[in-house]
Amino acid sequence: MGRNHDHDQQGSAPEVDGDQTRARAERNGGLDRGTDVRIAVVGAGSWGTTVASMLAERYDTVVWARESRVAETISARHENPTYLDGFTLTRSLRATTDQHETLRDRQLVVMAVPAQHMRGVAEQFAPLVGPDVVTLSLTKGIEQGTLRRPTEILAETFGPGHRGRIGVLAGPNLAREVMAGQPAATVVAVPDADIARWLQSVLNTAHFRVYTSDDVLGCEIGGAVKNVLAIASGVADALGYGWNSRAALITRGLAELARLGVALGGDPLTFLGLAGNGDLIATCASPDSRNHRVGVALGQSQTLSDILAGMTMVPEGVDSTPAVLAMARKAGVEMPVAEQVGAMLAGKRTPDAAVEALMGRRLTSELHDLGAARP
Repeated sequence: MGRNHDHDQQGSAPEVDGDQTRARAERNGGLDRGTDVRIAVVGAGSWGTTVASMLAERYDTVVWARESRVAETISARHENPTYLDGFTLTRSLRATTDQHETLRDRQLVVMAVPAQHMRGVAEQFAPLVGPDVVTLSLTKGIEQGTLRRPTEILAETFGPGHRGRIGVLAGPNLAREVMAGQPAATVVAVPDADIARWLQSVLNTAHFRVYTSDDVLGCEIGGAVKNVLAIASGVADALGYGWNSRAALITRGLAELARLGVALGGDPLTFLGLAGNGDLIATCASPDSRNHRVGVALGQSQTLSDILAGMTMVPEGVDSTPAVLAMARKAGVEMPVAEQVGAMLAGKRTPDAAVEALMGRRLTSELHDLGAARP
């Protein structure tokens, strides 16, 4: 069962004596998990840059960027106007396009690339990832075709020996709000409890509170499905609907998320915690959510191709929607809201017709098939 844990750690990792440090390193394959942590962030989009800048305040951190101009701007001007305009980054943060330089002597690798590009990037970096490296995914999505979650992709490319060292960061984390220092909470989910606590201490700050969980599957499903539902929320906003409609959408969406997550083996409690409805509410309600913006544009009768042409970063919900629906069909789970989002993205249904289809569905009881979805 997945559980969220609050270990009440603030700021940097707590001091421990030498014996404790050595014992902890021996338990986790020899990796020294003290305060002298060297970190690589792979991906310099808005969220990757935000996490890299936050980590660089306390740790030796380098971020890998695909584009040389992005790397040069981060290193020389301490900003990323392409993906995170208006913010000054931590001055000690370094950026590079060199993969060897990125992973040289790193203990923690943070993967911050879109789900549909995760496998290709991971395959390039795999030969450089040491056996004791811990990997943390920031990606929220499902790979089309394979229906693999990001941590599954990483385990396949890095090798089975890494499986217990691969985790995910999931929660209501809008990059610009976190970068601005607004209070936020998140969940780090890893199979190994010691690694989870270590990551918690590394990531936790005065304004970024980190909880732990062992439900990697549940956190990743929550992160993928909430992006789909954020598109639906944007459509509702564009249609001028009020709080009754928004509340109905979020609660129905949470029920869909729980049905799929539980059917796949996730813990129901995960979908009531920070990785579930907290993330869902933030991305559904915030105009800063890229997926929400896609929904607003769909609700204004814009075509998907025109919407994407005007966006710099990938809205994960667009690519994840067909993968989530395929996963739901395979698991025998109903996801009516997600189905309507898929139809609108494909240009097969207008926003008004989608609402009509949802409101005209057969009548059921509350959470009518959640119990049946349990494995």
